[in-house]
Amino acid sequence: MRVFVTGGGLGFIGGHVVRALEAAGHDVDATFVDVRDRDALTRAVDGAEAVVHVAAIYSFTAPEAEIEAVNVAGTANVIAACRAAGVRRLVATSSCATCGPVPGRAATEEDSPPPEELTVPYKRTKIEAERLVLAAEGIEALCVNPTTPVGEGDKAPTPTGRMVRGVASGRFRLALRGAGVNLVDVRDVALGHVLALERGRPGERYLLGGVDVTLKEAFALIARAAGRRPPRLELPYAIPRALAAAGLLNRHEVLLARWPAWFSSEKAKRELGYEPSPVEAALERAVRDA
Repeated sequence: MRVFVTGGGLGFIGGHVVRALEAAGHDVDATFVDVRDRDALTRAVDGAEAVVHVAAIYSFTAPEAEIEAVNVAGTANVIAACRAAGVRRLVATSSCATCGPVPGRAATEEDSPPPEELTVPYKRTKIEAERLVLAAEGIEALCVNPTTPVGEGDKAPTPTGRMVRGVASGRFRLALRGAGVNLVDVRDVALGHVLALERGRPGERYLLGGVDVTLKEAFALIARAAGRRPPRLELPYAIPRALAAAGLLNRHEVLLARWPAWFSSEKAKRELGYEPSPVEAALERAVRDA
């Protein structure tokens, strides 16, 4: 299948998606085009049978207007370009952030995040972008929702990459009590994109995750991969909340950390044949790369 990948394959997930598509035998064009330029996008996707829309800003510190322009308006431009060029299929990279978290259990594609978290620009814009994709008419459009990818190639780095580097270097020595993440090998996320392109149902979203761990457990896995002693102490949530109120920590990141962000990938396993691998090898690659 002739596939155009937005973002030029330059991002953490995007680079792995390009390689996974090529390995699966697809004819991939990853020429970089600014998603804010609708006319350039229309020219770029002309002749493609499918578009995998990976380009986005994953940041809790970037200006809100910039996040909005890329994540929301950029997605609208991708959809319009697909329609204008007659592209049949669209797979958009969304986020687990649009599905949860849900206190007390792993969230699924049937869930949504707590309303108070919509004050976080990244989260709000990913939800708005996802709604545009799932409502797109005349295109076989669907979303994949990665959890917390780890592995090699996180050069920017993403907020997750900064966490890996902080723990691996010994700078982060205290985990946040009560916080949790779903860690997944970025290679599995990339393969999940391929499976969604080939097997996913239009109008659906698919969580692509790995294993649920507390933040203390995640830090321990990273520390061991780096040959360091795992952190033993945990901070109560009241401390980072107070530091965020004083402007000493990012308030968006602190807000999102108050509950474990755990997710189920059973739908992707059942419908796509998605099977995540153990995350330890990915963390070892991430630490070596960092």
